[in-house]
Amino acid sequence: MKLRTLFTGLFVVLIFTHAWAGSNDARPFDELKPPQPTKSGSKIEVVEVFWYGCPHCYSLEPYLEKWLETKADDVEFRRIPGVLGKNWLPHARAYYTAEILGVLDRIHKQLFDAIHGDNKNIMDEKGLRDFFVKQGVKKDDFNKVYQSEEVTDRVKEAFIAGQGYNLTGVPAIIVNGKYRTSAGMTGSNQKLIETVNQLIDRERNLARN
Repeated sequence: MKLRTLFTGLFVVLIFTHAWAGSNDARPFDELKPPQPTKSGSKIEVVEVFWYGCPHCYSLEPYLEKWLETKADDVEFRRIPGVLGKNWLPHARAYYTAEILGVLDRIHKQLFDAIHGDNKNIMDEKGLRDFFVKQGVKKDDFNKVYQSEEVTDRVKEAFIAGQGYNLTGVPAIIVNGKYRTSAGMTGSNQKLIETVNQLIDRERNLARN
């Protein structure tokens, strides 16, 4: 029985790998060499790297939210704000400020909506402070955390992670520290989600064997 399970797992991996081998189409993911560290323990980690100023990140959000509704228990999802330029830093600080204050449910989607749905110019500390306050966050709490050493450390960690992922743009999805994919590589947000699920299955089968 164990031998049959082994062959079944190897067959799945081989079919998955062969799907793009010799194809005229570009493979819809890149393998990261070397693989990058994860924070999910024994679970399969899926990381979204995003920027609040990115319209493509905004358009991906509904697909991710729908995927999260059916995410398997052996998969751990987390977000990392991209830091690919100085003008991205305020939004990275905003994300970690909301995370530390425990108000991501009041900030994350709402900030995306304000910038891309309502065309609000929220790109600097003052604009972000005003936005947080409108969402019910105390001004003093925002000020205390936004420029804190803890936020600075998390932003630095996000920058280092992005370097390890060889990021050239966002949104990007990193699966288990081994694979980087995006809608630009797969052709659409729906196919991106499908590719993420295939990569998860690949990791799951490798772990079993």
